[in-house]
Amino acid sequence: MKLEDIQSHWDVDSKIDRTELGEESLKIPQLHSKYYKMYSVERLTLKKLNSDYKILYKTKYEYYNGSLSQEELEENNWDPQQLKLLKSDIPVYIDADLDLIKIKQRIEIQEEKLNFLESIIKSLTNRGFNVKAAIDWVKFTQGQ
Repeated sequence: MKLEDIQSHWDVDSKIDRTELGEESLKIPQLHSKYYKMYSVERLTLKKLNSDYKILYKTKYEYYNGSLSQEELEENNWDPQQLKLLKSDIPVYIDADLDLIKIKQRIEIQEEKLNFLESIIKSLTNRGFNVKAAIDWVKFTQGQ
């Protein structure tokens, strides 16, 4: 799911109908369930991306180290490494590797989605208090 999709869902779900505070109170568990399911899926996706990154990092390290076999090079559709790099120089090449940069960007986007979902879940946790305060305010203004 894209971050924009999650934001669109929250734009709709974050609104509280002040004329139906009881209904809003009853919707809280459903909304919590909805966003916690999204959170779980996105968290698993992040774990998968992190695993993929580690595997690719190791493969790229071996590539820049010159220790990949011809079969592995063909499998990844890479040309043989032409440079003889010092071990101390390999991290510079790995940090600039486009394949690793792309997966790192996907990880950062995934982390942003998780942060956003966490903030939604915290907001939903507090929503019950907000609805109760609104109900108490209505009672107060009506002299009850």
